Amino acid sequence: MHDIQVRYSGRFIDLVERDNWEYASRVHRSGVAVIVAVTDARELILVEQYRIPVQASVIELPAGLIGDSPEHANESGLDAAVRELEEETGFRAADMDMLIHCPTTAGLADEMATFYLAGSLQRIHAGGGDSSEQILVHVIPLSGIDGWLDDQACAGKLLDPKIYSALYWLHRRDIDVHRKQL
Repeated sequence: MHDIQVRYSGRFIDLVERDNWEYASRVHRSGVAVIVAVTDARELILVEQYRIPVQASVIELPAGLIGDSPEHANESGLDAAVRELEEETGFRAADMDMLIHCPTTAGLADEMATFYLAGSLQRIHAGGGDSSEQILVHVIPLSGIDGWLDDQACAGKLLDPKIYSALYWLHRRDIDVHRKQL
């Protein structure tokens, strides 16, 4: 393995090269916590925010960087998931289980994401993110999620594909629960 050469260093990301491959690397390298939050009424919690790189509103799972500020420098992925869920959506989870640890865009960046399944939710405030964010919270019944997502795409909003990963995990968990009940 060859050394990494930094081609550009910014406040939040570096553009680096290793073995003749250029990619982005976060200056903050602890990864991202992604939350699949489902209410007891079987509703998926999604967030919407305008994303400058794609110049559009994007529907996403709640998520955030692990250890993204000095006061959170030593937090675990689980702690970040709990914090980000509450900050972005206003929901607090009594249950939080890790689903998977995986790359976000393996050909473009070295960032890793850890997905958490959040349950036993209680709404404690309206959400909306921190002072640097303008987040709209959506609480969508799983029974109508496909149509709702289609409507959002038709309205010109972009859909983060991690939503479909979440739906896979929820489907898989439902199948596992059903098998255990047989």
